[in-house]
Amino acid sequence: MTIDIIGPEAEATLDWIALTEAMEAGHRLPRAEVGDTFLRRGPDTLLTRSAWIDGMGLAVKAATIFPGNLRHGVPNLHGAVALFEDRMGIPEAYIDFALVTKWKTAADSLLAARHLARKDAERFLLVGAGTVARSMIEAYSAAFPRARFHVWTRSPDTARVFAEETGATVEPDLESAVRQADVIATATMATAPLVRGDWLKPGTHLDLIGAYRKDMRECDDAVMRRARIFVDARATTVHHIGEIIDPIAAGAISEGDILGDFYDLAAGAFTRRSDDEITLCKNGGGAHLDLMTARYILNAVHSAG
Repeated sequence: MTIDIIGPEAEATLDWIALTEAMEAGHRLPRAEVGDTFLRRGPDTLLTRSAWIDGMGLAVKAATIFPGNLRHGVPNLHGAVALFEDRMGIPEAYIDFALVTKWKTAADSLLAARHLARKDAERFLLVGAGTVARSMIEAYSAAFPRARFHVWTRSPDTARVFAEETGATVEPDLESAVRQADVIATATMATAPLVRGDWLKPGTHLDLIGAYRKDMRECDDAVMRRARIFVDARATTVHHIGEIIDPIAAGAISEGDILGDFYDLAAGAFTRRSDDEITLCKNGGGAHLDLMTARYILNAVHSAG
């Protein structure tokens, strides 16, 4: 069997809506088995995230994080995704790490927004102006053709450059920007809440992307109390990320207030009920989503010839 080597050039064959549909279909298969490992040598780390979905295949996403590389003018993050077929475990493809990560992360939040945001949403606020925020402009634009993008970040210079390169409008005041937003995507490294529940207008949808550790928060407890809460995967969020752990510990919400994850899509439980309710989805990622994305990328490349 030929093993495909797929690099960034494959991006021209990919489609945001098709990937979200592939993710939704993946969640109708048997529940994924996942596992993460960390190996360390001082500040250097090897992270592997593995997933197996019966009927889809297996994937291992490996990343090396070597902070000292920056002193030598070399990126501190390298990686690859290995995809294996399901029946005999034969390698099928090695796919560029950044390509899988970009499309997995943004499509994760786009899938949630397609089910939870108002269909007439126009004003999209990006809190943070990094790589993920740029990807979200591409992703949201595919599903919300009337989307207009606004950006807020702590650094005015960073926001200005982002706006010049993407066409987004810079928002100097976060509270004012939140009060006007239809959809809010947070993609920061914040360890203390930025978005306040008192600022949210009825009908807002929040995609919380940035926080991935137990000490990280992007929204306060009032946001969690006001919103109908969903997550992409209970297994990678509820007991792993401060955004969920802290408000449960404080009594602001309970674990029972998490109304569904992507495995509840087929039953219709992962949905908006009215135009006025506030909805929220925590994007925690997970190796099963990397597997679904890698499988979609390989299929798209083959379909394109």
